[in-house]
Amino acid sequence: MSALTTSSDGFVLHGEPFRIISGAMHYFRIHPDQWADRLRKARLMGLNTVETYVPWNLHQPEPGGPLVLDGFLDLPRYLSLARDEGLHVLLRPGPFICAEWDDGGLPSWLIADTDIRLRSSDPRFTAVIDRYLDVLLPPLLPYMAAAGGPVIAVQVENEYGAYGDDTAYLVHLEEAFRARGVEELLFTCDQANAEHLAAGALPGALATATFGSRVDQHLAALRAHQPEGPLMCSEFWIGWFDHWGGPHHVRDAADAAADLDRLLSAGASVNIYMFHGGTNFGFTNGANHRHTYEPTVTSYDYDAALTECGDPGPKYHAFREVIARHAPVPDEPVPAPAPKLPPLTVELVRRAPLLRHADTLGKPIRTENPATMNDLGLHAGYALYRTTVEAAGDGLLHFTGGVGDRAQVFVDGAPVGVLERERHDETLAVRVPRPGATLDVLVENMGGVNYGPRIGAPKGLLGPVTFNGTPLRDWDCHTLPFDTLDAVPFEASDATTAAEPGFHHGTFDVEAPADAFLALPGWTKGQAWINGFHLGRYWNRGPQHTLYVPAPILRPGTNDLVLLELHATTGTRAQLTDTADLGPETD
Repeated sequence: MSALTTSSDGFVLHGEPFRIISGAMHYFRIHPDQWADRLRKARLMGLNTVETYVPWNLHQPEPGGPLVLDGFLDLPRYLSLARDEGLHVLLRPGPFICAEWDDGGLPSWLIADTDIRLRSSDPRFTAVIDRYLDVLLPPLLPYMAAAGGPVIAVQVENEYGAYGDDTAYLVHLEEAFRARGVEELLFTCDQANAEHLAAGALPGALATATFGSRVDQHLAALRAHQPEGPLMCSEFWIGWFDHWGGPHHVRDAADAAADLDRLLSAGASVNIYMFHGGTNFGFTNGANHRHTYEPTVTSYDYDAALTECGDPGPKYHAFREVIARHAPVPDEPVPAPAPKLPPLTVELVRRAPLLRHADTLGKPIRTENPATMNDLGLHAGYALYRTTVEAAGDGLLHFTGGVGDRAQVFVDGAPVGVLERERHDETLAVRVPRPGATLDVLVENMGGVNYGPRIGAPKGLLGPVTFNGTPLRDWDCHTLPFDTLDAVPFEASDATTAAEPGFHHGTFDVEAPADAFLALPGWTKGQAWINGFHLGRYWNRGPQHTLYVPAPILRPGTNDLVLLELHATTGTRAQLTDTADLGPETD
């Protein structure tokens, strides 16, 4: 039997009335050496519960492959640390999670099969889910409340009412959880309007709502849908995420705290989204695509109660005061900000041009027409497409279907233009200087759409390419996931600028590792690694202008910095600073 049950108007835990005061914190967005610190800070703010999604695409990156449960993905360890801190857990295993996460957490190998109807009762989809749950749930059962663990409730799907109304699919998920030993309370979450709540409802499961304001209105909508049982806001949005080229979103702490007080005064339970946002390290960020494609930035700070680097922000203090009016708060000091690395400059003095070393970095696959990244089996990163153009002169390159998501075009190694999915680009005027000139197209996957019907949209070159109407054939397709940089052939360079895509390497010394932020004035767009750890994407388009460097990835003594810069550079220096720059703030 589950330890958490419901009454006519609230929750009951171990036979006593209980109110969930939770905060969202995704283990996969936080360095595992920092989990204990963040969980402790959750308890000290007054939370009794933490919530996390489970990203299928990271835990099972290959079809039918073994479950990955180590490092950033050691979910059993995270649950154990939460239990040790005295915190309960709300587990949200999806299979779809949204979360501004690449493809909403659905594996790339799954969405590559366009015949499967995602998030539906399509037997092909539910069969894959069943095989996933067969390996995911057994190692988690010891951490369920029925076994004395911290997990008191499990969410079924995620905001499904905004996507579909296939109740048979939700019932299948419920039965799949129960058949594999999950006895805990099951719940759904949907946006707080009648249509979404009805479409996403699962008979017998608790319905919860997501919203960030208009508390009374949204609780009334939830109560109209569900006349009895606990009222719960399962995502109380206290900030927001950012897109490249857009503003940095913030929310006034006093305003958010006032709405939190309204929620708690109404007797509702709450999950603060986000208590601690963390970072979209590597290639893990998602994207939105309603009218245009909008990729999410590397930082997932979310203007949360804890900042991206885990320091208490204004909301932490304001929320602690509010929670203390409604529930016990530990009589312990508020945590101080963590130490920061003293500012320093890094000289990047070794280089490796990308285009000329393409064969070393990714063995080519020959195709008649360009193959999508999906067809090439490339989950994330870049694809370099290379062919020759036999006709010289001025003309138009036409990319049938456009690009996914951003393509840089080169003729004989010289940059001639950029095409972007967000602009719906399909043509580019170029000059081909000679017959047989080399055409290179470097395509970047900027993040899979995580919300709505465009989940699984293909990446790479999406169709045939022509020059002045003549098809270009015989393409060498290089997959460049950059899982490791071991093959990058760095050489010393005294050049102060570069005009082509390439890797840049430098070293810096650290006496005592501490959190830092990587600033890249003079650089344009690319990726950054420190000591082989992939920090993520940078882009001078903003709003984000620094990348978070977690203290655990640094080491005493010499450290390595590598940048993959896709455009021209005007210098050789990078900076490590003690202050984040996420862009100008806007409410």
